[in-house]
Amino acid sequence: MNELITDLKSLEIETLKNLRSSKAANTLRAYHADFKDFSAFCLRNGLNSLPTEPKILALYLTHLSSTSKFSTLKRRIASIGVIHKSKGHYLDTKHPIIMENLHGIKRVKGTIQKAKKPILINDLKKIVKVIDENIIGSRPTDRKKYKQHKNKIRDKTLILIGFAGGFRRSEIVNIDYEDVEYVSEGIKIFIRRSKTDQSGEGMVKAIPYFDNKNYCPVNSLKQWVEYSQIKSGKLFKISDKSVSLIIKKYANLAGLDANKYGGHSLRSGFATSAAEAGAEERNIMAMTGHKTTQMVRRYIQEANLFKNNALNKIKF
Repeated sequence: MNELITDLKSLEIETLKNLRSSKAANTLRAYHADFKDFSAFCLRNGLNSLPTEPKILALYLTHLSSTSKFSTLKRRIASIGVIHKSKGHYLDTKHPIIMENLHGIKRVKGTIQKAKKPILINDLKKIVKVIDENIIGSRPTDRKKYKQHKNKIRDKTLILIGFAGGFRRSEIVNIDYEDVEYVSEGIKIFIRRSKTDQSGEGMVKAIPYFDNKNYCPVNSLKQWVEYSQIKSGKLFKISDKSVSLIIKKYANLAGLDANKYGGHSLRSGFATSAAEAGAEERNIMAMTGHKTTQMVRRYIQEANLFKNNALNKIKF
């Protein structure tokens, strides 16, 4: 009997581990952050957050609607539902009072989101130019200047690799030294896990050598690895939030409006630039790792706004 109890306890512990592993760490943190905000709303208004009921969740969505994006409202519903499920409570997130309220908010508010601008080829060249102006020369002997010099080499590499591979921020910062394979054509980078690959199957991104060595991500990566003397572990050793800050910093130095760019600008810049150059939808998706065509087609549509514009046929 005792043996059976021990076995069951072991199975329970293992099951809990599996449940925790079923979602990426960032996803779990987002669920808990969303639920924390919902709990604070309930506490202020004397309402139950766990378990809660559809009417309370509908009130919370109305409360959020004046300051939050529509996509945020949908994510909060999902997060609150997941937390309830994990705690053994049932919450009908498809209840009519929730869905009809959401539909009403959508009609009033709309769903158009102002996304961050993509970093296109000309933007990329401006950014690389301002970095290059500060890293030309030999290795500084002064400790402070050496660190600044090193960071600029890292930042140039991060930006070129991020653009060339259509990487998400989380993917860039999680590239390990061991994940990079050098081949005659360029490099292969193994992505262990991404937003659309929660099961951890992984994917490989191939980045070829560029004709222009100054903008070549492969040459830049080799320079960074040699300079930093990295032999194992993360290549960049920064957080995903730092990626956004680095992009904004150099966008500003390049004379661009830093407020219009962010961590997603490299990924969207690659997809839009590739579409502009005539790359096929499936080839763009093979690099970015998109599972559906919806987002990629938005990039293609953006790239073709002027190329396929009906006004091009009108002569004045």
